[in-house]
Amino acid sequence: MFNLAFSYIVDCRKLYNSKSYSEGHTIRLGGAILKRNMYTRITIVLFIIGLMIAVQYNTIQKPAERDTRDIWAIREELAQEKQRHSALLAEIRSLHEVVDRYEQSEKVNQQAALNETLNRLKLQAGLTEVIGPGVVLRVEPAPELIEMGYEIKEISPDLLTQLLNTLFKNNATNVSIDGNRVVQTTAIRDINGKTTVNSIPLSSPSFEIFVGTSDYKAAQKMYNSLQASTFIDSFYLDNFNLVIEEPIEQLQIPAFDQPLTNDYLAEVKKGD
Repeated sequence: MFNLAFSYIVDCRKLYNSKSYSEGHTIRLGGAILKRNMYTRITIVLFIIGLMIAVQYNTIQKPAERDTRDIWAIREELAQEKQRHSALLAEIRSLHEVVDRYEQSEKVNQQAALNETLNRLKLQAGLTEVIGPGVVLRVEPAPELIEMGYEIKEISPDLLTQLLNTLFKNNATNVSIDGNRVVQTTAIRDINGKTTVNSIPLSSPSFEIFVGTSDYKAAQKMYNSLQASTFIDSFYLDNFNLVIEEPIEQLQIPAFDQPLTNDYLAEVKKGD
């Protein structure tokens, strides 16, 4: 019996030792897992911190562009946008009036409404003669340069184009240069040493520019604006004088007498 009891104690001790070993192994294995999870979390946190530092550095190196214009430049741009907005509203109002006339004349006389619209479109395209208030500009060689024997060359197309842009910026409605009506397709360019308007050379170094306006008050405003502009000096640098005459109430501007080029519209045949 003593031997049996001794064997039982030995077996229990072995069992205890094996249990302790397995528990210690489990504890060590759990510690390794916790340690590995801790490293993973630290890596993720460091990656996020590095990404934030990189974004901040890129922002400092490339700051957003700031608008450095002064208040007057911004006000001038705002005024131009308001003028463009007013022009669009006027065009929308005109189109609404056309639609109303079509609806009112649907049972009366559609032909009259169509003819009225056609005449209005011809007027806008420059295909009809216009008589109304405006200003006459004369471009002529500087007399003192002629007396001194300087050669007077053709006026620069760029200078003439800049003048034309200034006229429309000052609310010009119709313009003709040396008898050539300016329309949407007008080109001012140098061809074989000759400055041309609508592919027609200017007649001589002295020529006139007729500028039509909506009313006499607008003509006076344009006259004052041109007198205060720097274009007079720009023409003198090219050996020309820009003479701005007083506004007149009856200025005759000829119609565009060349065929219009059309790249997007096609005539519909009768019956289609």
